[in-house]
Amino acid sequence: MSEDITGGSTSASAAPPVQRLKANSVGLVGVVFMAVATAAPITAMTGNLPIAVGFGNGTGAPAGYLFATLVLTVFAVGYVAMAKRITAAGAFYGYISHGLGRIAGMASGMLAVLAYIVFEASIVGVFSYFAKTTVHDQLGIDLPWILYAAAMLAVTSVLAHFDINLTAKALGVMLVGEIAVLFAVATAVLLAGGGPDGIPLEPVNPKNAFTGTSAGLGLFFAFWSWVGFESTAMYGEESRDPKRVIPKATLISVVGVGLFYIYVSWMTISGNGLTTSVELSASASPLDLFFAPTQTFIGPWAVDAFQWLLLTGSFACGMAFHQCAARYLYAIGREGFLSPKLGHTHPRHGSPYLASVVQTAVATALVAGFWLTGQDPYLHLYTLLAILGTMAILIVQTLCSFAVIGYFRKNHPEDRHWFKTFTAPLLGGIGMTAVVVLLVLNMETAAGTAAGSVVFELIPWIVGAVFLGGLGLGFYLKARAPERYEIIGRIVLEDATERTDPDGTQPRSTSPSSPAANV
Repeated sequence: MSEDITGGSTSASAAPPVQRLKANSVGLVGVVFMAVATAAPITAMTGNLPIAVGFGNGTGAPAGYLFATLVLTVFAVGYVAMAKRITAAGAFYGYISHGLGRIAGMASGMLAVLAYIVFEASIVGVFSYFAKTTVHDQLGIDLPWILYAAAMLAVTSVLAHFDINLTAKALGVMLVGEIAVLFAVATAVLLAGGGPDGIPLEPVNPKNAFTGTSAGLGLFFAFWSWVGFESTAMYGEESRDPKRVIPKATLISVVGVGLFYIYVSWMTISGNGLTTSVELSASASPLDLFFAPTQTFIGPWAVDAFQWLLLTGSFACGMAFHQCAARYLYAIGREGFLSPKLGHTHPRHGSPYLASVVQTAVATALVAGFWLTGQDPYLHLYTLLAILGTMAILIVQTLCSFAVIGYFRKNHPEDRHWFKTFTAPLLGGIGMTAVVVLLVLNMETAAGTAAGSVVFELIPWIVGAVFLGGLGLGFYLKARAPERYEIIGRIVLEDATERTDPDGTQPRSTSPSSPAANV
């Protein structure tokens, strides 16, 4: 059930009554499933590894994943330190507001909203591409890609209407399938002793992460493969014992996904051989990098299964990003920004159902825009919006690292630690800054044939405009509406209990002086 809560460090008169997402809806496993689904292992591997091998750091791509794992683990140390102190659906929005100030928090919140909104539409594009090709190849049915896109948007919207537990269960089934097929192929290669070159060690030699045609491009695609792992913190309000669950889920997601990527990419290259891996990745059929060893070491039937799991994996990824976007819209809406109605939760399911409807409408409009202008679902819709969202979220992640330092410098001296709250977030922030630079330097190559489009040219301008718009809104509120300015990022919910009407069926409003929130 939804719950009316208020919060913040402001006076009672300044804090608006807000509603809480349904508590205790999901446990540790469910949060991990949600986070890993956004990283989308099968989509990340099949979409990013061939580019890294064919045009980036070559057969040193697994070492690139190793390097990314180390950097993101260091970033996660500071991130989980924040998660142990702050529980909010806005995650980055709340963290940066507390660590770097309300103005930086508002700008970062707007960038995060932009990122997660476009991520769903991007994944709808790749899902539609996989669906159209798979159904045509295996069933002989040729339908327009927009029909698959519409179906995905509709099903996602329906699932998001209910509490997060339903989505977590659906994602769990899909996630197990995609991980199973990648793990099965990799393990088959390992047990067979590899391909023509055996199991070479060169791919996991750390120095080879920085070699190849374009090491920067390879490293960027390695980091890109993790986008979404940070979504663990968004489910704090809905999880059981968030101070324990969210930190564990974050570290499990980062390290677990990293080790999985290293293993799968290493065995995939081993199964094909060093030279053949580069040739297949740079060919007109880069998915053969995976299909060839699947057929060789398991059998033709496994290739068919692999294709269907590409569909379910990308669908799971899009559904997870929808949940992320809805929660960011909800977090900002319940503080009275954009529209207060976005901060309403469903009276029975406790879901951010109005924010979810808005997200569906925006994603549908984006997909329709690309379709009406004759764009390709993979080359344009997926690629361009993924780059846009990745640029936005990497900037927010960078700011979040420095926010950890700022937060613990001013608060909770008992939790200050030379590594966890200073050195790790500092190194993480520097590392994330380097990733942003890698994106900027390699953006045109990453976009491929879509680099000549108007949308591609607008990407940095869109990101800059949204960030500056957030800064401008923050400064405006500080000068003209200080009571609203004080609320920015300050609705942090801590261990609140469900409130119901006397009949036990509907939530009732509480006054803004409720002590259920904390900062």
